[in-house]
Amino acid sequence: MKLHLHKGDLPSGLDLGDIVAIDTETLGLKPHRDPLCLAQLSRGDGDVHLVQFDRKTYDCPNMKALLANPGVTKLFHYARFDIAVMKRYLGITTRPVYCTKIASKLTRTYTDKHGLKDLVRELLDVDLSKQQQSSDWGAGKLSDAQLAYAASDVLHLHRLKQQLDMMLAREGREAFAKACFDFIPVRAELDLAGWAEEDVLSH
Repeated sequence: MKLHLHKGDLPSGLDLGDIVAIDTETLGLKPHRDPLCLAQLSRGDGDVHLVQFDRKTYDCPNMKALLANPGVTKLFHYARFDIAVMKRYLGITTRPVYCTKIASKLTRTYTDKHGLKDLVRELLDVDLSKQQQSSDWGAGKLSDAQLAYAASDVLHLHRLKQQLDMMLAREGREAFAKACFDFIPVRAELDLAGWAEEDVLSH
């Protein structure tokens, strides 16, 4: 694994391929309260690019262009949160999207364990450390342990997608998955607009 830390934005001209794994780190789980601090991205080749945002401006035109690029699939685990927080702080609607958590729920119906750690352990035989999950991502200088933890959350998403795509095809649920992925940006907008705790489709 090779880490590249960028201050403020991705470098111009960086090619992350047509499927880029993305995760974010924030100061908490409430987008209106807890600011976006870091984004980590990988094209699935073992390199991870980490963007430590300028929280005074969130001026990151290269990052924003990537998120809005219709030719690049953005690959997440639990895309709903990441897309909402990036919409809140970067002002960008992220699409197209693939979410490994949704793909897991549509295929791994034999379990209720759909967290990234569980998924990576079962499908890839890899144990992820979550030791730095709750730490101060707003610090001016992030520790090596924080950076390694953040990077680990995107390192395996391409391989997970491959496994989950085979399972979706096997079970004939690819169309369901695509429809769910397409709806995620709308679900994120509903979260930001005040419907985070409600299922608007329920009775």
